[in-house]
Amino acid sequence: MATATPQRRYSAPCPGCGAPVEFRAAQSTHAVCGYCQSTVVRQGEVLSRLGKMGELFDDHSPLQLLTTGRLENRSFTLIGRLQFKTDEGSWTEWNALFDDGQAGWLAEDNGAYVFAFALANQRELPAAERFVVGAKTTINGKPYTVASNVRAMLISAQGELPKLPELGQPFTVVELRGDSEVLSLDYGSQPPSVSKGVAVLLEGLQLQGLKADSAKDEKGRQFNCPHCGASVTVALDTSKSISCGSCNSLIDLSAGIGAELKSAIQDEPINPLIALGSVGTLQGVPWQVVGFQHRMGVEPGDDEHFGWSEYLLYHQKRGFCFLVDSEEGWSLVRPTTGAPTLASSSAKTATYRGTTYQLKYSYNAETNYVCGEFYWVVHRDQKTFNRDFVNGKRLLSLEQSDSELVWSSGDQIGSDTVASAFGLKDKLDLFKRGDASPFSAAPSIGVGAIIVLVLVLLMVSVLLSRCSQCDPRVENCSATGTRSSGGSFGGYSGGGGHK
Repeated sequence: MATATPQRRYSAPCPGCGAPVEFRAAQSTHAVCGYCQSTVVRQGEVLSRLGKMGELFDDHSPLQLLTTGRLENRSFTLIGRLQFKTDEGSWTEWNALFDDGQAGWLAEDNGAYVFAFALANQRELPAAERFVVGAKTTINGKPYTVASNVRAMLISAQGELPKLPELGQPFTVVELRGDSEVLSLDYGSQPPSVSKGVAVLLEGLQLQGLKADSAKDEKGRQFNCPHCGASVTVALDTSKSISCGSCNSLIDLSAGIGAELKSAIQDEPINPLIALGSVGTLQGVPWQVVGFQHRMGVEPGDDEHFGWSEYLLYHQKRGFCFLVDSEEGWSLVRPTTGAPTLASSSAKTATYRGTTYQLKYSYNAETNYVCGEFYWVVHRDQKTFNRDFVNGKRLLSLEQSDSELVWSSGDQIGSDTVASAFGLKDKLDLFKRGDASPFSAAPSIGVGAIIVLVLVLLMVSVLLSRCSQCDPRVENCSATGTRSSGGSFGGYSGGGGHK
């Protein structure tokens, strides 16, 4: 017999297997049986079985059902989750029930977290196709930038849920970003639902009941390279791209292991300065290198190409960030939740969290070599239009493609800091970039200094000629060439925002 508790909890046998299915929230209409994966809908005190839910993919999240925490002095419990995917990646949304009865969503994208709540829209929303990436719009009187417009689908669910989109049925999700928040417009329902979220850190949520061991299986998943047949191991279950360690082919995993794998041959690989798998502590956080890509840039109307490298770093609770190696120095950046404000007239400045940044470079970027694992589908020849902004050692980068616009922010860091962090101080000379100053200002210049200066100018001339002709498949142009313009403060090329 179904029973109800004073806390408005409701429990009844699963129509599929008879195991108890519990509803903790009054607004929950659906649940997924933890025993047989049946999708159950509640109508009053009657449960009906709709079918079987697809199995969850293991995203190695430290979160799990019944994890508790606090947000702004209010307690919550995670009672369900939805898993979605797009062509570029996947994300998870946890259904959070607060003690006062309010429901929220803790959206999780490869370790980055946003807490979102339903927002009542004051006017009818336009059709999804009206939201053009990069355009400005206003919702409830507040300005936003259209950050992405993608097609997504539900691939799995667990626990108790107030909504349940049809499994495998594509729908459009539009993301709008303001100064410090993100709006998600979900066109899977009519009228579209709107939620407003802000970035949070797991450390700040006072979480209890996390998984005792959410580390990934050391053996990982394995399959044979579709190009050379060598064994390839996937360590992160959420990876959408990986390179073969034997033939360097870049393999698309977006269809899943066991499905048809697409591969692209990459000849003459670049050897990263920092080996994949290395762990280094930067800004107090131990990061593991899981991916590497080399990218090339060119300013519009110019034929001078320049290159830089990006290391994808992973931490279980902090998610992913990027260690960027350019000729001007090293920087540590990660995508922002909010969108900086571009100057409306000239776009020569951008303001973020009260700080104004000056435009330094604008250029077209292209990925030309990849190795390791990535949480989005990465491929050679991926193209974006980038803008780099600076304020002292603080950096902002804007990357724009046809389907999304992504801001990243971070800081320049010293070459010696990077080398020390990864235990490579014996190779410090290889890490020296624009932050190294071999000469200091002096009141006068002697003959010896003039000779040195002439030699340096000759070397620079040779390097400039060399970089303009270098093949990035063979060498890392960011470490050998110089240029008069063109930045590389970014560290992101695809994959979406928190979704």
